[in-house]
Amino acid sequence: MALLAYLKSLFILQLLMGFVFVVSGLIINFIQLCTCILWPINKQLYRRINCRLSYSLWSQLVMLLEWWSGTDCTLYTDQATVDKFGKEHVIVILNHNFEIDFLCGWTMCERFGILGSSKVLAKHELLKVPLIGWTWYFLEIVFCKRKWEEDRKTVFKGLSRLKDYPECMWFLLYCEGTRFTETKHQISMQVAESKGLPKLKYHLLPRTKGFTTTLQCLKGTVKAVYDVTLNFKDNQTPTLLGIVNGKQYKADMSVRRFPVEDIPDDERECANWLHKLYQEKDALQETYNKEGKFPGPTVIPHRRPWTLLNFLFWATLLLSPLINFACGVAVSGSPLLIIGFIIFLIIASVAIRRLIGVTEVKKTGSSYGNPEAKKQN
Repeated sequence: MALLAYLKSLFILQLLMGFVFVVSGLIINFIQLCTCILWPINKQLYRRINCRLSYSLWSQLVMLLEWWSGTDCTLYTDQATVDKFGKEHVIVILNHNFEIDFLCGWTMCERFGILGSSKVLAKHELLKVPLIGWTWYFLEIVFCKRKWEEDRKTVFKGLSRLKDYPECMWFLLYCEGTRFTETKHQISMQVAESKGLPKLKYHLLPRTKGFTTTLQCLKGTVKAVYDVTLNFKDNQTPTLLGIVNGKQYKADMSVRRFPVEDIPDDERECANWLHKLYQEKDALQETYNKEGKFPGPTVIPHRRPWTLLNFLFWATLLLSPLINFACGVAVSGSPLLIIGFIIFLIIASVAIRRLIGVTEVKKTGSSYGNPEAKKQN
C-alpha cells in the first residue's frame, strides 16, 4: 500500500495522466467540431454522438476519483428514489462547498449511465476554458453572466432548446451562485436579514431566479427535482489536487426527490419553496455535524469498469508514441531536441496545473457581496 501511495504521488505519472486527458480532449473537441455538420440534418443524432464524446472526456476525471483516489460515495436515500435514477429528466440542486463537489455529482451520473448527458447552468467565463468550456459548448450547456438583464434571452433560449433532448439528463444547479466561504456567508445573511428571511448556518441564501427560470422552461420535460446535500467524513476538505495525488476521501450524499407537480407554479411561491428547501438542507447539515451521518437508509452504487477502460484506451493510444519519441530524443544526443522536449514538459505541466486551478476555491467563485470586485467587473 505504501508503494502504491508513493507511485501515485510521482509527478511524472501525474503528468502522463494529464497529457492523456489534454490530448484526448483536444481530439474529442475536434471530432465534436466535425459533428456540427449533423445539426441541420439530424439534430438528435448530433446530440447522441456528443453525449458519448463528452462521456469519453469526463469519465477520465471520474476515473481519478473512483479508481486512482479510491474515494467512496455513499447515498442516503430510499430504494424507490434510486430506482428512478437515470430514467427521467431531473433538476439537481447541490450545495457548493467543496472543490470536487462537481466531481462527486459526475460520479453519481456515471454510475447511473447519464454522465454524457448531464447539464449545468455555468458561468460564462468557463466557456473560454480549453477542453471544459469547449466540450460544454458542443453539449449545449447553458452559460450565463449572472446579470439577469443580459442573461434573460440567452438562458430562456438555451433551456427551451433542451426540451426535446433525447437522452435522460440531470440538470445541475448551484442555487447559492458561488462557493461557500465565511465572508460570503456573513454578507449573505445580512441580505437575508434585510429581506426578512430565516438565516442559514451552513449555506448561502439561494438565488431563486435561476431555479424558477429553469423549472419554468423545462416544465413538462423534467419529472422531478433532486435535492442533494454533500459532505465528507471526518471534516475532510477534499481538493482536485488531492485526488490527483491519490488521496482517498469518503463522501456522503443525502438525496431527496420532489416530483415537479408538488412544486408551486407561481414564481413567488416557487421561490419561497426553494428558501424552505434550503432551511431543510441546513437542518440536514446540522444533523450530519452532530451524528457524522445523514438520516435514513444508505445505498452504495457500485462503480462501473467503463471509466477505467476508457482511460486505458486513451493511454494506450497516446502514451506509446510519446514514450517512443522521448526515448528517441534521449538517445539522439541532440541538445536542441532535449531542451525542446524539456520545454514541452514544462509547458504541459503548467497547463495541467492551470486546469486544476479552475476548481480551486480561492481562485473561483463570483464577486459575491464584494463592491470593489463588482466595480472592476
